[in-house]
Amino acid sequence: MSNISLLLLKVHENVHVFNMKLNFSEPKIYTGGVNIDDWPRLTKEQRKKAMEKQWYLYYRYRNPETGKLVKQTHIKGGANRYKDKRSRYHILKQLQQALSIVLHEGYNPYDKNNSLIEYLEERLYSKKTDSLKNKKTPEPELIVSNPISIQEAFDEGLRLKQKMMGDDSFKKFKSRINRFCKWLEGQNFNLRDSIDKIDKKIVMQHLNEVLLNTSAANRNNTRADLRALFQTLEDNDIIKDNFIANISKLRSTPTMHKSYSPSLLEKLDDYLKSNDPILRLFIQFISYNFLRPVEVCRLRIEDIDFKAKKLYLKTKNQKVKIKIIPEILFNNLPDLSQIDKSHFLFTPQAIGDIWGAEEGSRRDYFTKRFKKVKDLFKLNEEYTLYSYRHTYVSKLYREFLKSKTPFEAKSALMLITGHKSMKALEAYLREIDAVFPEDYSKHLE
Repeated sequence: MSNISLLLLKVHENVHVFNMKLNFSEPKIYTGGVNIDDWPRLTKEQRKKAMEKQWYLYYRYRNPETGKLVKQTHIKGGANRYKDKRSRYHILKQLQQALSIVLHEGYNPYDKNNSLIEYLEERLYSKKTDSLKNKKTPEPELIVSNPISIQEAFDEGLRLKQKMMGDDSFKKFKSRINRFCKWLEGQNFNLRDSIDKIDKKIVMQHLNEVLLNTSAANRNNTRADLRALFQTLEDNDIIKDNFIANISKLRSTPTMHKSYSPSLLEKLDDYLKSNDPILRLFIQFISYNFLRPVEVCRLRIEDIDFKAKKLYLKTKNQKVKIKIIPEILFNNLPDLSQIDKSHFLFTPQAIGDIWGAEEGSRRDYFTKRFKKVKDLFKLNEEYTLYSYRHTYVSKLYREFLKSKTPFEAKSALMLITGHKSMKALEAYLREIDAVFPEDYSKHLE
């Protein structure tokens, strides 16, 4: 950093601003041609271009001969050695405030006998400093930029994440972040404190409490949400480093979705056919189209192409996937041609109707509705709506294996289940025990 910059920073630490007639413009910061307040909303390419330019401090001073304000030499202060916005802007912000101080005190760049360095040295090391400090001239308040607070950082992070997530996912995400904030307050943190006060040790303490009070799975989900939030803060230069990325995920035992036996499937279907046709059709979308329960809850009449027998499925990140509707399911669909296209396919009382509940509430409703059936058949918590998906994936895979090689069977299955890779599908098939070995008794004789 230059001598001028060092002296300016020293002035910033030791002196105040004095009010006087202005012959200059207040110093401003050039930030690569972009508005620094818009930084969180800029694309990566826009940020990159801004950082490739030289950032500097600039101001104008009135020329004593012409009476016009003239731009003076730029002050960079070594800020461009830093490749991140946060550090670069922080240095220039301090220099801006310090330069404002000396300009208000009387520094004149047109005084040939008093360069900026000489002025600063005199200002700091001569008796003039004391005399200036003792003046009773009214002093305007010098506003110093404070580091962004925990509350401000989290509010900005949540605002950005809301645009990237579905409503139901964001609701859960926000809930975990809010619980972390309440926990911080319980640890005597002030949410107006700097975001830099939160470190790995603090986050680990919170995660450990979540683990002890709930489960490893909930601890891992909390870690994932905090990591996602802090990554957004890092991407937008609100924090320097997402240290949560270095916190390990714990092993956890997931809740099993136990597959149904053929005889149990038949009993359940017979009961639903007579007693709850709406829930039966709901389950058939899970079974035959291999959807998750929440994905079935998202379906509207407009998502079904009856001519092409296609299903337009909205995923949690708002992307749309197209799936065929197999004949076995399509033949069970009622006539929906006269129903408003915007209505949900599944509602409590009808196929195709208005339902004002949120996505999570709609899913929970059908989960509870199925629990009544489970209770009737005395099925434990391992049997779920999701179990139907596991059951029919396994069934389909075993049928494919009768006429295809394992690779061919899995390749065909990928097109149906929507897994993004063979590795992901193979892991899923192992998890649900989709394949059993042949009887190996003869090898034990």
